[in-house]
Amino acid sequence: MMRRRSHSDLRPALAFLAPNFVGFLVFFAGPVLFSLVVSFSNWNLMGTIPFQWIGFENYRSLWHEQRFWLYFLNTIYLMLGMPVGIIGSLFLAVLLSRRVRGIVAYRTLFYLPFVTSGVALFILWKALLNPDFGLVNAVIEWALRTVGLGHVGAPAWLTSTRNLLGLQVEQVGLSWGEWGLGARDALIMMGIWIGIGGNNMLLYIAALSNIPQELYEASQIDGAGAWAQVRHVTWPQLAPTTFFIVVMSFIGGLQGGFEQARVMTEGGPAGTTVTLSFYIYVKAFADFQIGYASAVSWVLFAFVFVATLVVWRYGSHQVNY
Repeated sequence: MMRRRSHSDLRPALAFLAPNFVGFLVFFAGPVLFSLVVSFSNWNLMGTIPFQWIGFENYRSLWHEQRFWLYFLNTIYLMLGMPVGIIGSLFLAVLLSRRVRGIVAYRTLFYLPFVTSGVALFILWKALLNPDFGLVNAVIEWALRTVGLGHVGAPAWLTSTRNLLGLQVEQVGLSWGEWGLGARDALIMMGIWIGIGGNNMLLYIAALSNIPQELYEASQIDGAGAWAQVRHVTWPQLAPTTFFIVVMSFIGGLQGGFEQARVMTEGGPAGTTVTLSFYIYVKAFADFQIGYASAVSWVLFAFVFVATLVVWRYGSHQVNY
């Protein structure tokens, strides 16, 4: 009887699942497999060259193309703010976990930039970072004059190729002449400001609220101070949440950078803010080289996959569930 009923329920269940399954095939699985196939071709939307299958030629070309590795370095460089953002989110979560009056309003204010339209925030920060009339440089110049360093100029930010590591512009390497603050550092600073009160903060707040108070009481009985409680109670309990945040941050960092470059810099100056995601956009919808762009997409997927495996392999040993 039960078997007959289960068979009778199968068709309605499949009917309800069919729209989602079809949508998954049409809008996700289909395009992904299609991009893999065309990555082995020279498909050009302009039709300037005849279509043909070229095997792994796209992958060989990008492997030897210096611009690809420059943009890969840009992507990695923009991820340098990730540890600062994670630590800042944890610190902010600790402050916002206190039971004080109006704490919900404070949490909402800190989370607001994360849910605000990304394009609107990027336009706002572009104005703030303007080297001529931006508020950021106005504050920096005032501070320099206050301490008697008015002769030191403020950074040019989005119009400068300088960076804290001294990365060269046109080739992979270091140059003392490129040391300083520039467009890449401006994007990192903006990203930290936007993300520090975002989902990571909420995850830490939820994790902090789930730590049993008995652990703190037991540690106090054993004579543990505030720092000892953070080291031996709070941090171990937050390890699973931190591990999840690190994994997702690596994935998001390798895939990110498109909106900032598209709205704020157009990839400039001199390509210093072009990330791999923006490079895929340029090759596909500016140069119309769909086959090459698809190859770059799959190489980016490989980077994300390998980075996730590495973080999972070495980070999971530090987590106790």
